[in-house]
Amino acid sequence: MRILILNGPNLNMLGIREPEIYGHETYNDLCSMIQKEANRLDVGVEFYQSNHEGALVDAIQRAYGMMDGIVINPGAYTHTSVALLDAVKAVGIPTVEVHISDPGTREDFRKTSYIRAACVKTIKGHGLSGYVEALRFLCGK
Repeated sequence: MRILILNGPNLNMLGIREPEIYGHETYNDLCSMIQKEANRLDVGVEFYQSNHEGALVDAIQRAYGMMDGIVINPGAYTHTSVALLDAVKAVGIPTVEVHISDPGTREDFRKTSYIRAACVKTIKGHGLSGYVEALRFLCGK
């Protein structure tokens, strides 16, 4: 089994950007934590992060026929991107939407998720461990 871990804008700034919301762990810490769990589950993971919507769409499209699942934190594109929604729908790969914080408890504009309609599950407000939860879900664990 192979899972794409896809992160959108500003997630490369973990540990720097609003640590009171997102914590002090870095993007590298996140990837290490996910890799450790993937090794335990005997599943392959590929990491991709971009601040550009089109690059994220390209990564989803490249996953077609190559990946068995996608864990996506679209960042701010959660609330704006029909393109990401359409890409996930197009490839038909089981996708879990993950958010470190709970957008439903934040500003009103963060309460809308376009991509959620194409996802098999949403995990929000569980911190970085939400990614591990998503990986386990896709692996049936």
